[in-house]
Amino acid sequence: MNIIDRKAAICAYKERKAPAGIYAIRLVPTGRTWVGRAGDLDKIQNRVWFTLQHGSHVSRSLQTVWNANRPEDFAIERLEEIDEELTGYLRDRTLKDRLIHWAFELGAETA
Repeated sequence: MNIIDRKAAICAYKERKAPAGIYAIRLVPTGRTWVGRAGDLDKIQNRVWFTLQHGSHVSRSLQTVWNANRPEDFAIERLEEIDEELTGYLRDRTLKDRLIHWAFELGAETA
């Protein structure tokens, strides 16, 4: 890859719209569920799995269950994407509201 192609690829990556929204992590054998919000749903699994593997996830209950099971026992899914036109305060408020909705709807804990 030459320097011009590399710069174009970097520019295209920076300009892409990241889908924000709500996701669920399920312990498949039991169905226990955690929900979370993300500014970029495309990258959330890598981020969550990394923190869990290193024992540094903010949800102590999720971390404890992760430590007691195998990574293959967990699944992650997108529950909802929010409008990409929302920015700043409206985006954050919408994510918070939808997180509460999904946690109640699924009887889930927050991740």
